[in-house]
Amino acid sequence: MSLEAELEPGAPIERDGGPLLEVDHLKVLFPIKAGVLVDRKVGFVHAVDDVSFELRSGETLGIVGESGCGKTTLIRALVRLIDATDGAIRFRGADITRSGRKDLEPIRREMQMVFQDPQASLNPRKRVSQILATPLGMRGVAKGRMQEESHRLLQRVGLHPEHINRFPHEFSGGQRQRIGIARALAVDPRLIMLDEPVSALDVSIQAQVINLLDELQEEFHLSYLFVAHDLSVVRHVSDRIVVMYLGKLMEVSPAEELYSRPIHPYTSALLGAIPLPDPNENRARDRPTITGEPPNPIRPPSGCRFHTRCPRATEICRSVEPQLTEYAGGHLAACHHPQHVTAHEIAESTRSPTSPASAGDEPPTADE
Repeated sequence: MSLEAELEPGAPIERDGGPLLEVDHLKVLFPIKAGVLVDRKVGFVHAVDDVSFELRSGETLGIVGESGCGKTTLIRALVRLIDATDGAIRFRGADITRSGRKDLEPIRREMQMVFQDPQASLNPRKRVSQILATPLGMRGVAKGRMQEESHRLLQRVGLHPEHINRFPHEFSGGQRQRIGIARALAVDPRLIMLDEPVSALDVSIQAQVINLLDELQEEFHLSYLFVAHDLSVVRHVSDRIVVMYLGKLMEVSPAEELYSRPIHPYTSALLGAIPLPDPNENRARDRPTITGEPPNPIRPPSGCRFHTRCPRATEICRSVEPQLTEYAGGHLAACHHPQHVTAHEIAESTRSPTSPASAGDEPPTADE
């Protein structure tokens, strides 16, 4: 059976069946070239390095980490804007890692993306009607119904029908992002990749857009991959959260458990960077901090990639990459010296099959 037949538009999805999206040991390496007459590869940027996870239908998976950790590269590879170096991407059970343009056509109608900068992602020379006409045409909407459907989409994202004849520069940042969301909805997708969709917006507008995304998810049964560097934003929209650092997965956890019991020191530091509303309480709290800058992704450190900045690092952290360990409740962490877990929980833990191939076999150790 061809990929196009497997992913026929409008085919029903088993909401309680297998995962909607599977990422299996994915790598994205960007070559570094040098030379005058002949280019030769002298190294690679390890943007995404052996990452595995899955996304269930109707779920929101948050992806967080510092700038440069590989979040945006990861979702661009998943939607096939860039090619993966190794590993596999499966959407609704079909492997799309090496699919050509023709085979990807049905995927384009089911996987959409909302970009970080709403101004740069919209064609400044096209009116809103033209911006929405292309995806509506892909969905098979007749020309006679284009305007009606465009009006319906604009109203659903909180804009007025008369906005249809305006250009992007005539809107505010929040309104432009709503147009981007309407464009993604126009093809009736199943999965939307959200690349920091509110980071360029004012705080009050952020809340409006997040509420809109929640409403749309419930109404259209959407799945989201929500990329952000702000854990306070991700907390309100995510069912589970993935923490990345220098191309690697550090922790994967149900959202509320990640905030109440972070296992990896890097996650604790990210949570400690979230400001509290009360300034006195914010100043008085004892929060973990990390110093220094992330290492060079062209020459990542051996062992645990976080060991150069980790206050808990020991010799094993410098020499052996930690396995991705699965604790009770589906909480995963890649750390030799996990925090907030007991010796009994460590004894009951198992090595996750999603552990990187380069990871060692040494189990984590409990605090003395």
